[in-house]
Amino acid sequence: MRYVVLILFASCALGCVKRSISITTNPPGALVWVNDREIGRTPVEFPFTYHGEYSVRIERDGNEPIMTAAWTDRPIWDAPFIDFVAEVAPVNLRSETVWHFELGPPNNDQRLLLERANNLRSYTLGVGDE
Repeated sequence: MRYVVLILFASCALGCVKRSISITTNPPGALVWVNDREIGRTPVEFPFTYHGEYSVRIERDGNEPIMTAAWTDRPIWDAPFIDFVAEVAPVNLRSETVWHFELGPPNNDQRLLLERANNLRSYTLGVGDE
């Protein structure tokens, strides 16, 4: 009986779940930060533990930087309670999230910057008047 339990336990320990995020940009070679941690230059892939929202910052010389939030999609086998079975099942599961970002030219037009600043100033002065 002891050997049967040992064999069952060993077969359950063979499985694993691997989660990764792949980030690509056009043009490639942009420096990527996820949750304020430098990840590397695109194309880049890295492991993650929890599904959810991530803060992403992408910078490349000659392009406008991108600061945004991105989400990972949870497969059905990675839902609460089901994930425990997936972790101990004798199969290898993989969850890969792919994010792609298009980098644009830098926005260095000072006239547009001043216009946005004046619009923000007008908006903030009128907020307390309601």
